[in-house]
Amino acid sequence: MDGQLSSDAVVVLRVVERDLFNQIAREVVTRLRREGAGLRGERRAVGPAEIRAALGSLLSLRAAPRTRTSSFLLQMKARNTRPEIVHPANETLEVVLGSWLQLICNVTGQSRNFVYWRWNGSAIKEYEPVMMEEFTYVQNPVNRRRSTIIAQLNIIVVESKFLLHPFICLTKNAEGKSTAYIQLIHPVPDFQTPTIGIFVMLTLVITCSVFIYKVFKVDIVLWYRDSFYGFLRRKASDRKTYDAYILCPTTPGEGSTSNSDIFVFKVLPEVLEKQCGYKLFICGRDDFVGESIVEVANENIKKSRRLIIILVQEVSGFRWLGNSSEEQIAMYNALIQEGIKVVLLELEKIPDYEKMPESIKFIKQKQGAIRWSGDIRVGSQSTNSRFWKKVRYHMPVQRQPPSAKDQLLSPATQPDSKEKQPLEIHVPLG
Repeated sequence: MDGQLSSDAVVVLRVVERDLFNQIAREVVTRLRREGAGLRGERRAVGPAEIRAALGSLLSLRAAPRTRTSSFLLQMKARNTRPEIVHPANETLEVVLGSWLQLICNVTGQSRNFVYWRWNGSAIKEYEPVMMEEFTYVQNPVNRRRSTIIAQLNIIVVESKFLLHPFICLTKNAEGKSTAYIQLIHPVPDFQTPTIGIFVMLTLVITCSVFIYKVFKVDIVLWYRDSFYGFLRRKASDRKTYDAYILCPTTPGEGSTSNSDIFVFKVLPEVLEKQCGYKLFICGRDDFVGESIVEVANENIKKSRRLIIILVQEVSGFRWLGNSSEEQIAMYNALIQEGIKVVLLELEKIPDYEKMPESIKFIKQKQGAIRWSGDIRVGSQSTNSRFWKKVRYHMPVQRQPPSAKDQLLSPATQPDSKEKQPLEIHVPLG
């Protein structure tokens, strides 16, 4: 064992053994004298034999291994270790002013170790109105020297001054001291939550706006035109004379009593021209007698901003769409050369488009058709009806703002104004 200890440790051991031997020798001599004293308390002389026997026991003790003494000293040295702070570990803590806060200092050591909190260079006062300390000792059943000491600092109201200096947990014993601090700081701004909220709100607003626009698209566009009519200007390079060219089927033998003739020559002019301010070109009304249909169609379609095609249910009425030169010129100018927007108006429900020309089927598939429902002869022609709103939606901006009140057809154009007004069935615009 001596070979394992340093020279200083050997000197310490020898001094301890010498002092211990001398102390035991004195105690043995004193005890022997007291045992030999009489009743009156007199001391007797101790013989040499008794002293030799007592010293022999001391010599045997001196000759014992030094392992016990060195172990004793090492245990004493290990027993006096410096306490260890487990938590906190020199950290920062976000706090909200005015809130309640509890700071915990967790120390590993013995119960006699000093543990307390310090702030702004001094310990926490016992009767501090805002801060209060509590201590808890948790004993380790296996090793008492490794027990836990918990110092809790309860802050009733977090004040701004507490952010100026850190809170320091201090623990110490005879071997030394340990410290750790907690610095209170203002909360770091959280941009993630507001960003997510704004993104969700924008998504909902955009989704609702798209849905509302899809449902009320026609009404929104017409309201915008009527409200901001003064700010809408027609392009200077337009060079168009007519707002729409009306292309309608011919009905031989029926004269002007057919639904298509009434709609083209009476209803359309009354609503689109008189009430809405559009200018239409209707073949048979605006052309001159003796003019070539091909020349009239070619010239006036180029001067028009829209091409309105009237569709009827009669099978014989479909033939003119693919065979007449007027229709061929109109389709060529509208779809290929001039890029004119085409509007399909169904005066009756057409169940099958297979017999229609490919150009008509293409337009129907692309943007749909606007269907009239009811009797043309008795219908009330208000510009605010769903049918005429859709027609106005596909037309360019009006030349003049519509009247404030709903204008109806004149009595001359209504054969029987007392009859029930027809309902309207609408076809999606595509």
